[in-house]
Amino acid sequence: MVKLYRGDYLLDKFLDMSLVQRILCGILLGILIGIFLPSWTFITILGTLFVSCLKAIAPLLVFFLTAASIAKHKVGNETYVKPVLILYLGGTFLSALVAVVASSIFTIPITLQETVSEKAPQNIGSVLSTMLTNVTQSPIQAIIESNYLGVLFWAVLLGLALRSRSNTTKEVVDQVSVALSQVVQLIIAFAPIGILGLVYQSIATTGLSGLAEYLQLVLVLVGTMLFVALVVYPFLTFLFIKENPYPLIFFCLKESAIPAFFTRSSAANIPINMMLAERLKLTKESYAISIPLGATINMGGAAVTITVMTLMTVQTLGIEASFSSKLILSLLAALAACGASGVAGGSLLLIPLACSLFGIPNEVAMQVVGIGFIIGVIQDSVETALNSSSDLLFTAVGELSARKRNGETIAIKNCLDKPN
Repeated sequence: MVKLYRGDYLLDKFLDMSLVQRILCGILLGILIGIFLPSWTFITILGTLFVSCLKAIAPLLVFFLTAASIAKHKVGNETYVKPVLILYLGGTFLSALVAVVASSIFTIPITLQETVSEKAPQNIGSVLSTMLTNVTQSPIQAIIESNYLGVLFWAVLLGLALRSRSNTTKEVVDQVSVALSQVVQLIIAFAPIGILGLVYQSIATTGLSGLAEYLQLVLVLVGTMLFVALVVYPFLTFLFIKENPYPLIFFCLKESAIPAFFTRSSAANIPINMMLAERLKLTKESYAISIPLGATINMGGAAVTITVMTLMTVQTLGIEASFSSKLILSLLAALAACGASGVAGGSLLLIPLACSLFGIPNEVAMQVVGIGFIIGVIQDSVETALNSSSDLLFTAVGELSARKRNGETIAIKNCLDKPN
């Protein structure tokens, strides 16, 4: 009876924790099991199932939530998407500029490896062409393939068409979106177990031994992304809302960046960001569009990866890079990053495109991509955490700044509720 009582007590204490605290427990347990019981490979299925469930439900959630929000939108109500887009594009470009500065300060030669077999885009036209083609993909296929540009396009059209329908029809679509949100909440409740599996997989199967040779490169990449997250983005936030940005910054990093770090997929983190946007009391008509759009075009972390890896290659090969060429690289990296796929390692295949700016052969550039996959266990995790958490950050900043300009008195601290 005593043992049962203690077990119930520990379970109650665990359930009383916030979701982030429970996730941290899952991380710790995953590390311990990965170190001491590496043969328990069946645990990896927990992480696979968690990510798969999030990826599966996210396109449906985005489709119905966006359609319902637009259908019920009243003329005159602002959606705040414009300032969010400005933040997305400006943040990505500034990230690339910071990466140029970091690469100029830290010169690290790269030991080139064997070429990888993945096919990379050959020019910026092919990247933009793919994006435009994705917009008009079949809506069913877009949902199946988690193509969020296509999902948003058809959801917006359906929402506009539904605006002239009866309130009963609009309410049905809205209730479907509410039901899907409840399903997402159920899935997110299992995040500690899912992340336990993801951490175990990284520790037991991937390991960190392969990172030793490229430790300096990893430090530059991670350090640059941290600088962007803790200095550049707070600066942008302050410019827009004119108050201390760090409470909101740390909220986004704690609640959004941690799960994104382990799932390594901006797409899988969309449902989590939408739940957090609701907690921040943001307008559904705004975040239903801006968050999935951000998973496609808000790619500050990807811009850092592309720029740093390219300039390290340039330095290794002894190529002279002028200031103007580095500035062009920043623009190219920011634009190309918007076309990076929302999957693990998606930004790496855009490195050859950036390398072509300096006349580096595709064969050499693809060797750099190979290095990217070696360090991806850290690089891609931090990159995704930066990208996805800033989707939530910029969505909040864009709306709060617009509402302040409209005369509302809003303080960040009033939007940050206590974790459930």
